[in-house]
Amino acid sequence: MNYVKKGFLPAVGFALALATPAAIAAEGAAPAPAAAPPAAQQMTPANVRGTIASLDNGVMVLKARDGSTINVQLGEKTGVNTLSKAGLADIKADSFVGVTATTKGEDMHAVEVHIFPDAMRGAGEGHRPWDLMPGSTMTNANITETVAKNDGKTLTLKYKDGEKKISVGPDTAVVTVAPGTKDDLKVGAKVFTIAMKAADGSIRGVAVLVGKDGITPPM
Repeated sequence: MNYVKKGFLPAVGFALALATPAAIAAEGAAPAPAAAPPAAQQMTPANVRGTIASLDNGVMVLKARDGSTINVQLGEKTGVNTLSKAGLADIKADSFVGVTATTKGEDMHAVEVHIFPDAMRGAGEGHRPWDLMPGSTMTNANITETVAKNDGKTLTLKYKDGEKKISVGPDTAVVTVAPGTKDDLKVGAKVFTIAMKAADGSIRGVAVLVGKDGITPPM
């Protein structure tokens, strides 16, 4: 599995809410004006997953599950958010969430749900392909209804361009998102990084989601 996913433009919408405005501008994640510098135009969105092996002089070295290493440059304005373990009971109506799901036939089932704080309501709103696994999607939306069933719930997710019904169950990972700082980035912590990759192969982090208490970011 390739742990640096290139060309995944939908990740940028997610990053816009997680990173500071200065970081977004610096990495070229926001829509660029016609006269944007060539360097900004050459940046490609990338999702990076791994465990922090070292942190030194603004470079976060990640070890992927396949044993490879990935160097991610962190800027002063790179955003950091933490992920804490939650449960199905924490998924409630009127919550704003992100849901990674897979589809079998016409049924969508959540692989993971990350619950945003109210201050991040609207982050990356919409429905799009996602790169966690083949055929997976990401839906960032408001929960308008939850219906209990024997093994979980069915969520109605409404976003500006549409609506999805997605089931959650005991196999669904649930986490909460909270603001963090670079002090939360520690050797051994597992992270999901929304980044930009330059033509020379260098990777610059726009936003980092770090799992607390050993959690692996499920998205």
